[in-house]
Amino acid sequence: MKKQFTIAGILLGIFLIGFFLPVTNKDVDNAIIEAFKMLQWYARCHTLACVVPAIMIAGAIATFLDKTVIMKYLGPQASPIQAYGVSSVSGLILAVCSCSVLPMFAGIYRIGAGLGPATTFLFSGPALNVMAVFLSARVLGWELGIARTVLSIVGAILVGLAMAFIFRRSEKMREATIMMLPDPVDTGRPLWKTALTLLTMIMFLVFSDWVNPGTSIITIPQGETVLRMEQRDYTPVLVKDEIRLDVSVLQQTTGDVNVQINEVLSDGAAADSFVPGSKYNIQLNQISSWDSNVQESYQWALTVYNTRWYYALGMLVLLLIMFWRWFTRDELKEWLSQSWSFGKSIIPLLFGGIFITGFVSSLIPAEYVVKLVGSNTITSNLIASLIGTLWYFATLTEIPTMQALLELGMHKGPALTLLIAGPTLSLPSIVVIGRYLGFAKTFVFVLLVIVLSSISGFLFGLI
Repeated sequence: MKKQFTIAGILLGIFLIGFFLPVTNKDVDNAIIEAFKMLQWYARCHTLACVVPAIMIAGAIATFLDKTVIMKYLGPQASPIQAYGVSSVSGLILAVCSCSVLPMFAGIYRIGAGLGPATTFLFSGPALNVMAVFLSARVLGWELGIARTVLSIVGAILVGLAMAFIFRRSEKMREATIMMLPDPVDTGRPLWKTALTLLTMIMFLVFSDWVNPGTSIITIPQGETVLRMEQRDYTPVLVKDEIRLDVSVLQQTTGDVNVQINEVLSDGAAADSFVPGSKYNIQLNQISSWDSNVQESYQWALTVYNTRWYYALGMLVLLLIMFWRWFTRDELKEWLSQSWSFGKSIIPLLFGGIFITGFVSSLIPAEYVVKLVGSNTITSNLIASLIGTLWYFATLTEIPTMQALLELGMHKGPALTLLIAGPTLSLPSIVVIGRYLGFAKTFVFVLLVIVLSSISGFLFGLI
């Protein structure tokens, strides 16, 4: 009956949107287009390279790992230092966004990880990775970089401990239910083989989702007209002379790219029309050259980025050999079945959430946000945290976004708040978390993230 009410509610919501949506309004038309563009960007740049491998890892966790292993190291009765320590620093390895960490969270939670360690992993996974740590410090300043790193780890542990304490009764019942499940058939395969297989799958994900650590230098020929994104509108800008720009790529579709200008590298009449910190929409066929701009200390990361598919292919070949030598056909069928189960329950929710996020964020330009977070107050930090929990940030895209907001006048207190809450949660991830944790636990988890990030940002702003 509950499922039927849910379906009825979804159908009613779609009906009301279709009935009342003012499609003749220019802002709404632009928002619809931006929603589809964001969906395409997510499908092209994140689904196959990140979400699908993460789903396959989740299926492998649910199929190949004995529940007693997860219970021993991440279960409610595991050593807190061990369980929370491992969960809180997991993001240093997994450079994934708030959506891509969800399948792995669902995998470890389904087979016995305690709510505390699982939500610690859910918090730290997208909030903390090596590239984000160093780029935050370099671009936004060492104070924000260090604060983001330390508070992401501490915050993940505190949120996990709070979740475990608040829901300790239901977790005991869940633990008893999991222990009553039949043990998997003993395959005779040593644990190290299973662990090595999972590690290889994780390394495939790391390489396939490796991001460009630097910015881009693009050249636009004379006579082209690009669009400057102001408020909720686009202003045509004529390129009077050929111009070279150092930009951060925010979103790319099949035909155009949204960029934020970091520096104008050319002089002349065209330079006055391009303002650092502003966002522009440029057709791909208007760009005559496109090069990477990476500091010397990050050249190794650029090298990995340029050759990432070779490394990923190597991991895939190694993985196929492991499957062939160490696993039975029935196990592989069960793995694919479990992966499909995760995929069909997660991907539709992600796509729907991404579409809604693209629609709403188009109606709320950055200039409006800055007006609300220009000072370090409890209210401004709460607003920054609420925006962060709903806004979707792909891996590392939060850094140029924060750079632009700071230049527009955002206070560093709310900036840290947004840096903690933004990568951790998003509207799509909240929807999926609700699918696995239920309304009550999801509500408390989101509330804890909002409160903790707000307090962290406010105290940082005071310092």
